[in-house]
Amino acid sequence: MILVTGGTGLIGSRLLFDLATAGKTVRALKRGSGSTGLVERLFRGREDLLRRLEWVEGDVTDIFSLEDALQDVTEIYHCAALVSFQSSDSRRMMKINSEGTGNMVNLSLEKGVKRFCHVSSTAALGRSEEGALITEKTSWRHSPFNSPYAISKHSAEREVWRGVEEGLPAFIVNPSIVLGPGHLNSGSSALFGEVWKGLKFYTTGTSGFVDVRDVSECMIRLMENEVQAERYILSAENTTYRDVINKMARGFGKPEPFIHVGKVLSEIGWRAEALRTFFSRTPSMITKETARNGQRFWNYSNDKIKRELGFEFRPVSQSIADTCRIFLEDKKYKG
Repeated sequence: MILVTGGTGLIGSRLLFDLATAGKTVRALKRGSGSTGLVERLFRGREDLLRRLEWVEGDVTDIFSLEDALQDVTEIYHCAALVSFQSSDSRRMMKINSEGTGNMVNLSLEKGVKRFCHVSSTAALGRSEEGALITEKTSWRHSPFNSPYAISKHSAEREVWRGVEEGLPAFIVNPSIVLGPGHLNSGSSALFGEVWKGLKFYTTGTSGFVDVRDVSECMIRLMENEVQAERYILSAENTTYRDVINKMARGFGKPEPFIHVGKVLSEIGWRAEALRTFFSRTPSMITKETARNGQRFWNYSNDKIKRELGFEFRPVSQSIADTCRIFLEDKKYKG
C-alpha cells in the first residue's frame, strides 16, 4: 500500500493523480478540515480513477491518528507541510513541518516501511553566497535570509536523516518554487492570484521554478529506482521574478507590472503591508521574508537529477501558460 500525506495540496494532489493513472491504489491522509477541492478539479473527467483513492483522516502532529493510516503501508510520499511566510505561523510550521515529519519517521521505522520520500524545499538548503550556484552538497548556513519556513523545513530534514541513520530507506527531494494550479490564496500559487488581481509591482531578484507535474514524476521515478539516503534538487530554470510575473500576466491577459520595487521601497512596502494586515486580519504575500528575498539572486543546480534520471524539465514558460489556462477554464467552469 502507498500512503501520501498532504494529498490535498498542490504537490500531493498531482501525485495522487499520477499514481492513480499508473494503476496504483493509494491511501491519502487528510485533516478533518482539509478540502479535497484540488483533487476533484484534477480528476475532473477521470472520475473513474477516484476509486483508486482511499481517504483517511489524520494529522501528522497527532501520532495516534496515524496508526490506521500506516497499516500495511510499504511506501510513503510525505508531502504534508505548512507553507507560510507569516512570522505569526512560525510555531505552527515547526510543529507541522518538523515535529510532524519526526512522527512520520518514527512510525515508518516502527512499521517497517520499505521506502520513504520526503518532500522538502530548496529553502531548506539555506542561503549560500548570493549568486553562487546551490547544489545538493551546499551546507546549511545561518542567515537573516532564512525564513521561519526554511528553518522548519531544514529541521524536518534533520528528522529524515536521523531516520536514515536508524535504518529508514528514505530520500529527499528539494523542489524550488512550484508552478501549478493550486489555491490562489496560499502557497506558491498565490503569486498567480496576485497577478490575476492586477499586480502592479515587480522585483528583479531570481530564484528557481519548477512544474508540479515534473516534481511528481521525479518523485515516482526515484521511488521506483529504490533510491536511498540521497537528496535531489528539482528545479527547471533559474529566472527573474519579473520574467515569471510578466508571463503570468500575459497568460491571464492582464497588463504587465510596471512599477519596479527596489530595496528601499521594498523595506517600506512590507512594513506598510504588515500594518494593513494587522488591522484587516487578512494574510498577504508581502512579508519581510518575501520582500527581501525578492531582491536577492538565488540559483539552483538540477544537474544531479538530470544526470541520474536522464530527466528533462518543462520550460517555465510552458508551466505558466498551462497553469493560467487551467485557472481560466476553472473560472469559466464555475461561472
